[in-house]
This record gives sequence, C-alpha cells and structure tokens, in this order.
Amino acid sequence: MEVGLVVIWVATFLLLGLAALPIATWLLPESADAGLAIPLALAVLGIVGYLVGQFAFGLPAVLAGLAVLAVGSALSVRVVELDLRAYAEVAGVFVLAFGLVIWIRSLTPAAAPLPLAIGEKFLDFGLLRTLERSGQLPPEDMWFAGEPMRYYYGGHMLTVLLGTLTDTAARYAYNLALAGFFGTLVAAAYGLAGSLVEGTRAPRRLAAGLGAFFVGIAGNLETLVRVLVWGLPGPVDGWLVGLTGTERGITEWSPGDFYYFDASRVLPTDPSVPDSAQAATEFPLFAWLNGDLHAHMMAQPFLLLVVGLALAYYRLPAESRRKRLAVLAALTPVAGVVGLTSIWSFPTVGGLLTLAVALAPADPATLLPAGYRDRVGPQADWFREEVRRVGFGLASAVAVLAAGVIWTLPFWLGAVLEGPGRTVTRWYAHSPLGPLLVIHGAFLAVFAVALARRCGGQLSRPSFLYYTGAVVLLVAFVLGFPALGLVGPLVVGGWWLLRTQEDTGFPLLLVVAGAGILLLVELITVEGERFNTIFKPYAQVWLFWALGAGALGARLATGWPAELLAANRERLALGGRALVAVLVVTTSLYAVFALPAHQSNPGPAVQAEGRTLDATAYLEYQYPREAEAIRWLDQQAGQPTIVTAAPGGYVWDADRGRGSSAPASLTGVSTVLGWHHESQYRGDDPYRLRLEKVKDIYTHENQGYQRDLLTHYDVEYIYVGPAERARYGELTVENVPGVTVEKKFENVTIYRVEESG
Repeated sequence: MEVGLVVIWVATFLLLGLAALPIATWLLPESADAGLAIPLALAVLGIVGYLVGQFAFGLPAVLAGLAVLAVGSALSVRVVELDLRAYAEVAGVFVLAFGLVIWIRSLTPAAAPLPLAIGEKFLDFGLLRTLERSGQLPPEDMWFAGEPMRYYYGGHMLTVLLGTLTDTAARYAYNLALAGFFGTLVAAAYGLAGSLVEGTRAPRRLAAGLGAFFVGIAGNLETLVRVLVWGLPGPVDGWLVGLTGTERGITEWSPGDFYYFDASRVLPTDPSVPDSAQAATEFPLFAWLNGDLHAHMMAQPFLLLVVGLALAYYRLPAESRRKRLAVLAALTPVAGVVGLTSIWSFPTVGGLLTLAVALAPADPATLLPAGYRDRVGPQADWFREEVRRVGFGLASAVAVLAAGVIWTLPFWLGAVLEGPGRTVTRWYAHSPLGPLLVIHGAFLAVFAVALARRCGGQLSRPSFLYYTGAVVLLVAFVLGFPALGLVGPLVVGGWWLLRTQEDTGFPLLLVVAGAGILLLVELITVEGERFNTIFKPYAQVWLFWALGAGALGARLATGWPAELLAANRERLALGGRALVAVLVVTTSLYAVFALPAHQSNPGPAVQAEGRTLDATAYLEYQYPREAEAIRWLDQQAGQPTIVTAAPGGYVWDADRGRGSSAPASLTGVSTVLGWHHESQYRGDDPYRLRLEKVKDIYTHENQGYQRDLLTHYDVEYIYVGPAERARYGELTVENVPGVTVEKKFENVTIYRVEESG
C-alpha cells in the first residue's frame, strides 16, 4: 500500500487545519474551533480555488487559496489565544477516522461500475480526471463533449486541488480524499458535540465522543431487527417484522448472511405502490463503506461548519452586533461552497440559519442599526412575536443564500439555470411508522426522554404532556401520517423550550432542524427525484440528530435536569447512562457486522498484488481486453474528444454493448455522449439527439455526413472496442476519409480523425 501518500495526506489536512485555527478561534465557539479548523481551511481553499479557477485552475488556484488562508490567519492570530492542546486532541480523532477509511478502501479501492461495485463511482472518478485535465473552470463534461459540466462538482474540485498540492494522481486521490473527508467529518463532529455542552454539568469529552460515534460509527436499527428476529422465537419475530415493516425474507436471515447494503434500504420510495423500490436512507459509515466519492458525502463537513457558525451566532449576546454580523458574513462563502459541493444541502443552510436567528436569545432586531430597532422591536402578543422572529430569520437566510450564490455565480448560471429544471410539488404518500422507527428510532429515544424530562420539570402537570404526545402519535398514525406523530411534538416542544428556557440550548435547535427536514420530505418532492428527495435530506437529518443525541445523551447521563424535577440526580443519571449505553450498543451492531464482513469478503472489486489505494488497479484484472487501450488514452495530454458507443450505464458489460462510457470515465477524455444521467442534466431532447448522432457516426452509409458529424463534435479519436461492435454490428466509420488507425490493440482499435484540409 502507498504508505507515503497516506502520511503526506494526513499531514496536509492537519497542517491546513492548523493554519486555519486562528480564524476558527476568532469566529467559532470554544471547543468547536479546533474541530472545525480543518473544514474551515478546506472551505477557504475551495472558494478561492473556485474563483481563481475561472481563469487558471490547478496550481495557481491552490497557491491563491493558501495565500488567502495565510493572510486570514496572520490577521486573526493577533487577537486570539490558540488552544493547541485541543487541536492535538481533534487531530488524534482525525487520524483514527482517516485510518479507518484507509483500511476500508485498501481492501476495495476500485472506482468501478456494476457488477464490481455499487454506486456512481464512474461519475465521481470521471469528474476527478476531467478536472485534472482542465486549465480553467468549469470543466468540460466527460460524457457530453464540448459542453461544460452541469453537476455540482465542488468536492471533486477540492479533491483535485488537494491532489495538486500533494502531487497525487487522481487514481490515488480518489481514496485518499474519501479518507480525508471522513476524518474531517468525524473530527468536526467531535469538536462540535463537545462545544454543545459547554457551560453544563456534562463532561465535554463524553459529549464529544458520543457525537463522533453517532456520526462516524453508528448505524440505524435495521441490523438490530435482524439480530432480534434471528434470535427470538417464531411468533415474536413475525410480530417484530410486521411492526417494523421490514421485508419478510428477514426471517430466514442468520449472521452469516449479513450484507452491508441492507441497512441502507429500509424505507419505500412510494409507500402507495406495492413492492415500491426502497429509497436510500444512508448513514456515514455505510456511505464510506460503499465508497462513492459522492457530492452529498463531501458536503457534510461543510454542513457541520455551518452548524458551528450558527452556534457561534446563537451564543453571541445582543451587544455583540458587529461580531454577529461578521459571523453571518462568514457564512456567505461557506454557503457558496456547500451549494457548489451539493445543491441538495444548500437549502439546509438557509433553514438552519433561520432557526438560529429566530431562536437565539439575542433579539434579531439588534442586528439593525440603533435607529431602526424600535420599528421592528419585540411584540407583546406571543404569536406576532414568533412571526417577527421567524421573519428576521428568513430575511437573514435569504440574504446569506443570495450572497452564497453570488460567490459562486458562474456555477449557478451554468449548471443550474441552464439545466432542464425541476419543480417542487406536494407529496401524497406518507412513510409508514415501522421503517421510520428503524431509521430514526435510536435518536428519537434520546430526544423523547430529554424533552419529557425537561418539559416535566417546567409544567405543573407533566402527565398532560405525555398523554397529549401519545394521542398526537395515535391520531397521526390513524390518519396515515406517522412522521407527524413522531416528530411533531419535537418541533413544538423543542421550539417552546428554546424560546422560554435558557438551559436547553442549541442541541434542541438541531433536533428541531432535523425534524423540520423530515416533515418537509413527507410533504413535498422534487419532480422526478423522489429517490433523491429522501436520500439527500435524510443524510442531513442524520448529522443534525447525531450531534443532538451526543450532547443530550451526555446531559442525561449526568442527571439533567434533576434540579428542576426535584428528583434524585444519581437515579436520573443512572437512567441516562443506561439509555446511552443501550443506544451505543444497538447502533454499533452495524459496524460490528459490517467491518469484519468487509475484511473477510471485500468482494470482486479489485484483484491486485497486495493492498493498494489505486482506484484503477482492477482494470487489468477485470477488463484485460480494454485495459491497455484505456491506459493509452489516459496518457494523452490535454482534453481531446473521443466518440464511444452510447449510452453508457451503471454496468460495464462490453459484450452486450453496455458500459461504453468506461474510456471517458476512467480517463477524463470527453466522449460525444456517455452515461444516461446526461438526460437528467440537460433534458431528454438534447440527450436523444446525440444518441442518434453517435449511432450515425459509427454506422451511417453517407461518409460525407459522418465526416460532418465528426467535425461538428470536434472528434479527435474514434474508439472501437467490444461495446461498439456489440451495439452497432457492422461499422462503417473506418472507411470515412481522414479516419486512420492511430493505435491498434488486440480487442480495441483507436482511430484518429485527421483535420480536414
């Protein structure tokens, strides 16, 4: 394995974080600053690299990003006192998390299609390679030659910038970046969760450890259900299967049948359709085991940076107007980075900021100059007061998101406004109770106990609260809207506590934020994207609730709120510790099964001599008939255009004409038309037009017309391999004037298209 590269990348991340530590210390709350220093450094490198990359991508963009980071740190270090011990603690967490993913990826490093690997690794790797070939942004689309990429590529851009900084080729940077983003995520969760209990009885390291565990190691309760069904008597396991809504085949399961993918497919995409396909309800450990270098994964550390900045705003007093405005200003480029990395995460920045401004102890009107505050000051009527605060929150969120768009305006003008567009519509089929409990039940248990205790300590008749919650759950279930029953009380109770009880704090705001996202997913959908409407927001719910569960679990373990309940603190603490212990054990079952299974049976994705982090090492072993031709194509400089059989797909089965996007995906050399995702990016009509033109290039009888098409798409190389022969049968393109053999391999011929005189 490439140990030297591992050491270089670990050192690079930690040094970048150390360089950003003065800025983080000035901007962010205590404890959170050390954990969020690395994502802050990456955000600076990303936004500056993107802006400079519009003119000169690569080394100039890297150097500009480092220069801005250095200047910001030099200015900040004069007014702060650095806690290097706290950063060393976070660095240790980063190294452990980084090492875990390096171990995982060294067993299955391949950026491969089906059937060797599951997911969209060809998309992710192709983005890295086309960005490596790009002299400026946006990159050319490797599956739609001659046009800019219409996909959110910020995380891939940052990976290439890190590869440039460390002189690492994309085939290694793919897996090293996976480890780096995971390490950054877990370290950020550690710092944030610890900061959430500052000023309480809860030990900081307990909260930090729980937050890091719930974010990085924990899984949902699907594995627990399987273990219980396997171990319990028949009548009981049948009842359990029916209650949770899991598939009936689970009753024949045994531990030897464990498959890491099952836990990510629990919720039906459309419950109104019998045998509906299951939506992706991922958690980080599953995502990194699966190994896509996917946009929503790389956006997660930046979402935690947004949480940290929102926490900083929430804690600042009304008198610190300038500092609060500075935090909001700092959020604008971070929002730009989030949108550039994953559009699905961008609205969440606005939602979280709306809550932070509306629910912060400081009156939001104090953000305004003194002369304007009295006009929009506090209202005596509670309803008008909440509307006023929410209005301020929405206005702040709109301003921050608009500024975030301006930071990355070329991306939005190209990838978003010129795309086919999607409409948001009302959703009609609500998720069943069982799968919701399997996915969210562990976190909901912590939140239910925390709210019941805290509300019980405040209300004169707490039993009324409990009965009301039970009735709401029952009514929502009867009405076919169980999610409302599960999280509606969290929104109402959490909001009330945040507005009236100072000791509850920011963890409850994260609970409300996650509950709000969950309810929105139940109420609306993006047209044609129901799978993603569940998939991407659920990943954000997991992050918010994992942090909230870590902080609230630590507080419950210390007996909170014994003083309000007039109860024995030790008894409450014992109950809290028991709850936390049960949740840690049950949510760790996925890792307990998945990691040994990965070790003993990593699958067929790579067969190479020894462990490696080379994402393309599988090529010679799994696809020997095309490997040499693709390696040759990969060595060609610049950004030539090729033509390959279309469309491509998730499967590489060349004998059936499938997987023809492989040459473009593995090299970054743009093909006239590749994967079928291009119909989503650009619309069906442009996609189908090119599909017909590619067929004409290979098979048309009019050589003049073929030559015109080659010239129109600026084709330099024609790839003729097993997929082209299987799909098109008899080919005529080799007879076109000006088409000559450039390189001939055993199973592939690459033709050059000479420029017409």
